[in-house]
Amino acid sequence: MSPLPTDLDQLSIDTLRLLAVDAVEKAKSGHPGAPLACSPITYLLFHKLMKHNPSNSKWADRDRFVLSNGHASALIYSTLFLAGYKLSLDDLKSFRQWGSKTPGHPEYHHTDGIEVTTGPLGQGFAMSVGLAIAEKHLGALYNQPGFEIVNHHTYGIMGDGDMMEGVSHEAASLAGTLGLGKLIFFYDDNLISLDGPTELSFSENVYARFEAYGWQVLRVSDGNDLVALEEAVKAGQAEPSKPTLIGVRTIIGYGSPKAGTNKVHGEALGAEATAATKKFYGFPEDQSFYLPDEALKNWRKAVDNGAEFEAEWNKLFEGYKTAHPELAAEFVRTQKNERKAGWEKAIPSFPAGKPQATRNAGGAVLNALEKTVPELFGGAADLTASTKTIFKDSPSFHVDPTGRNVFWGVREFAMSAAVNGIAAHGGLIPFGSTFFVFSDYCKPALRLASLMQTHSLFIYTHDSIAVGEDGPTHEPIEHLMALRVVPGFTDFRPADANETAAAWRLAIERNHPSFMALSRQDLPILDPNVIDAYAGVSKGGYVVHDVEKPEVVLIGTGAEVWQAIDGAKLLAEAGIAARVVSLPSWKIFEEQTPQYRDSILLPGVPKVAIEAGATLGWWKYLAGSKGAVIGLDRFGASAPGGTVLKELGFTAENVAAQAKSLLGKA
Repeated sequence: MSPLPTDLDQLSIDTLRLLAVDAVEKAKSGHPGAPLACSPITYLLFHKLMKHNPSNSKWADRDRFVLSNGHASALIYSTLFLAGYKLSLDDLKSFRQWGSKTPGHPEYHHTDGIEVTTGPLGQGFAMSVGLAIAEKHLGALYNQPGFEIVNHHTYGIMGDGDMMEGVSHEAASLAGTLGLGKLIFFYDDNLISLDGPTELSFSENVYARFEAYGWQVLRVSDGNDLVALEEAVKAGQAEPSKPTLIGVRTIIGYGSPKAGTNKVHGEALGAEATAATKKFYGFPEDQSFYLPDEALKNWRKAVDNGAEFEAEWNKLFEGYKTAHPELAAEFVRTQKNERKAGWEKAIPSFPAGKPQATRNAGGAVLNALEKTVPELFGGAADLTASTKTIFKDSPSFHVDPTGRNVFWGVREFAMSAAVNGIAAHGGLIPFGSTFFVFSDYCKPALRLASLMQTHSLFIYTHDSIAVGEDGPTHEPIEHLMALRVVPGFTDFRPADANETAAAWRLAIERNHPSFMALSRQDLPILDPNVIDAYAGVSKGGYVVHDVEKPEVVLIGTGAEVWQAIDGAKLLAEAGIAARVVSLPSWKIFEEQTPQYRDSILLPGVPKVAIEAGATLGWWKYLAGSKGAVIGLDRFGASAPGGTVLKELGFTAENVAAQAKSLLGKA
């Protein structure tokens, strides 16, 4: 039986509640309801049950906490401040203001102690599944008898909105399938959503659903019952083979005049209701950000406790380094997200000759890197045979947690969110893969990967209308341009096997999120004895076929580079000199100097861009000169891939005709 809570426990919880209320009230914006209801949970975790160190929020073996219902950010900010993280009372007072450390929703890398960016509902929960996957895999890799250097839990809170989002279903199913026993989530079951009672839109049996997914399901009838909450957490910790959901019946806005209603969900209480709430808790009604000394002192025990936790682990790791020096060195290296010296030498070079699909080349590169980049970890959404993203010599993670192949199932969104969680955990470079057209299912997670700047890799194949017979439902059109406009997201659409190898190398080197769009169809190979693909791709764009005085520049990406090259040959037969530029990464090309970009694209020279996708966006590279884009602003069609390409104008003959027209030589 857990010890009964004390008056000091209650004072500490109520201090947390009212700091959050005051932060929202001062901003005149925010969500006070969940902090008033859930403060006992975060107090219990951060004060007593979690292994964490406020003085070092990046300590490798800390327990992780994720507030999936990120709109309740005033709760986590106030918790972190009280526990002794690098937040001040002034930071709470600047909640939701320009330049503050306390933005409207928690942001990774922005606020000390925040593990992942949350707010888009369901994604925090799905990223937590990724955090737990990383812990399980790294523990299996590195732990040795007497030396459990990776041994921590992932905790979190989710609300009804998280539960309604489809990604939570995907992620919960995945977590149950993988048996993630160190994942423990609280469900804030308060019967209220923004529009009103949840019964308006949400009547399912959540607990039966999670039991069906293979979770241990526990229930606490009163969110203020610290004893019951603690016993539930300990029961979760004691279950090694199943994730745990703890359903907690809370009263949203507990203690306020608006308690139990949607009026306390997403707006400040107002001066009158704030004063009444403080009166309910016995706090000074006319004093904002009141901080009782004894409550702060009690909370700050987390600092000394955290130092002890990390000191104990450091002592353990010193022994580990002596007993297992190679594993210890590998652990340190991967935690720093650094590569082995000379890792890139394993990347194959593909000789000119037999054409090869870039998806096949990508699979060859991935397997060549299996030993030199052992931190690569991931798989496909039930498409490994098609996307080629599988380590041939590694088992399934589900069967053997040391395995590096994750069979994500047809769960593209949860896969992508979990990839972000794995990356945020540290120690691994995760990837997820599917057909390019299904990046639509992944998009919200891709946006968060870019916002967080995690080292998340996304491998997409079947990148154009050359998919063919599957037809317009499976032929991406707008996808490439849509992902290019995501800030901080690096695009790669390689033209051949060697550009694909370069893309893999750069994706690993850059330590930022990126995606590859790879071909289903075989493509010729640029002669590596003539063209240094890595040097070119590392600039984003480069010349692959040149002439002394270009009259026209043909710009292509991916498979369409070859139509540009063949078009240039036809133009040469007509006495027209054409330069051909491969532009495999717009993001990297835009990072280059204006002088470099001009040296490749030649301002003032007419240009033809060729890409089997949306034309929107290409005009920035054609500005200031005559230009044409051979692209698609319609959907594709069902027929053999070569037929679809020909019928929709992706031929060398059309490239040459467009160039001649620009030059007035048609």
